[in-house]
Amino acid sequence: MPDSQQDLFPRREFVKRAGAGGLLLSTGGALAACGVKKSSSGGSGNTIKVGYVSPLTGEAASFGEPDTYVLGQVRKAIAGGITGADGKHYTVEILQKDSQSSPQTAASVANALINGSAVDLMLTTSTPEVVNPVADACEAAGTPCISTVVPWEAWYFGRGAKPGNKAAYKYTYHFSFGVENFAATYISQWHLLKTNKVVGALYPNDADGNAIRAGLIPLLEKGGFKVVDAGPYNDGLNDFTTQINTFKSHNCQILNTFPLPPDFATFWRQAIQQGYKPIIAQIAKTGLFPSQVEALGSLGPTLATGAYWHPVWPYSSSLTGLSGAQMQAGYEATGKQWTQQLGADFALWDVGIAALKHAPNPKDKVGLANSVATLKVDTPMGHLDWTQGPVKNVVDTIIPGCQWFKSKPGSKFTLDLLMTENAQDRSIPIQARLVPYGSV
Repeated sequence: MPDSQQDLFPRREFVKRAGAGGLLLSTGGALAACGVKKSSSGGSGNTIKVGYVSPLTGEAASFGEPDTYVLGQVRKAIAGGITGADGKHYTVEILQKDSQSSPQTAASVANALINGSAVDLMLTTSTPEVVNPVADACEAAGTPCISTVVPWEAWYFGRGAKPGNKAAYKYTYHFSFGVENFAATYISQWHLLKTNKVVGALYPNDADGNAIRAGLIPLLEKGGFKVVDAGPYNDGLNDFTTQINTFKSHNCQILNTFPLPPDFATFWRQAIQQGYKPIIAQIAKTGLFPSQVEALGSLGPTLATGAYWHPVWPYSSSLTGLSGAQMQAGYEATGKQWTQQLGADFALWDVGIAALKHAPNPKDKVGLANSVATLKVDTPMGHLDWTQGPVKNVVDTIIPGCQWFKSKPGSKFTLDLLMTENAQDRSIPIQARLVPYGSV
């Protein structure tokens, strides 16, 4: 990131704000902590058990869509076992569980893996409703856990860590983007088009929206943008006329929103019908996957968003050796279009297996957990280094700007997500010039 941008949001100031805001879909730390006994070591023998919890069904099932393909590649890569730092050879058994997109189920299956299966390591991904209860269960039981695809502040502060506490957890580690990364992307992306720099903020009255309001708005204002906050609205709102009129009256030429997908569909159709059409419509939380944008029909193309992974990123999986292009080709051979989660899933397994190899003894849970704090590993999301995180347990990752476009003739898919901004990593290729919403 250029120095001029990095100066806009120093970490110390941001972490203070983030903690005060509660930050991003917190689910409470007590869901999975009851009745769990700590254990300092896993099962005996030379088999390492790795638990894996993700949403295969329920509201967040789209995040779990690549699991079958990714786990197939991972199992091939570890079919011959691994050699630990202690020089011993281990076989690795993967035990997969569906969280059903439910915090209660996530906690239940995590405890079953910990107490019933005696897993040595837990991996989990996608949304605080899944990841936080699993991490809480692992922290309570003394089982090492690594997670991703939850804004890191939601994972850290949402589970009870206080501002200023940079080592709140002993057994749980995380890598993902944060509000600071969103701000860096937006400030860079929004300068690509000429606007009046007035941003209409549409943030819901939920943990996610209120945390974004507390953490992101000050950073955007420091970056030179005027933010018009339409005020918190309740999830499931059917009439956004008041918010739309606010944006129109202030001539908000940029829209920024973090809504539930159905709420954005309702808002966006009403906005266009009522004559509000910003130059840049930057969406997050919704619009991650092609299906969410396809559901908007003709109103979907040229919506702007961010990508926590993209096949054109110049990084590969250290475990499988697959490049982004190879991941995309292999996954799309199954008949489904690539999604950002594909690269994140590979990255999680890169980290998990690297952690087992890095530990002095992968069967010693305390030693394994402690060793993650010094772990460095190459992944499709870039090089991750736990010695450089904003807090001891976290590596923050980038989420550069991109835009949805209609696919070229002959494509078997309807939409393409193309990179338009790379201020946080200049090695990422720009695929398309950012265009005003609705201009193509």
